[in-house]
Amino acid sequence: MLTGKQKRFLRGLGHALNPVITVGKADISESLTRETDEALAHHELIKVKILESCLMDRHDVAEELAAACGADVAQVLGRTFLLYRPAKEPKITLPRGK
Repeated sequence: MLTGKQKRFLRGLGHALNPVITVGKADISESLTRETDEALAHHELIKVKILESCLMDRHDVAEELAAACGADVAQVLGRTFLLYRPAKEPKITLPRGK
């Protein structure tokens, strides 16, 4: 679970990122989960774009995809959200909690 300070830090890093994953009409499928899992393993922090054709609520999509990949939702803003999962050899050093 991320603290508020860690989420703010990740939002700052994620601002310049381009979306790596796109959620469309098929909503959350096994292949989308696998692709997201691979992207998180490689990048640690990814931006996901939700298309207009997706019928699910944006917060539900973010939570469901994060749960399926074992990640944390750092931000939901409009139709994009940030997912974070530390790698085995982390590249991103989060600020410490309390």
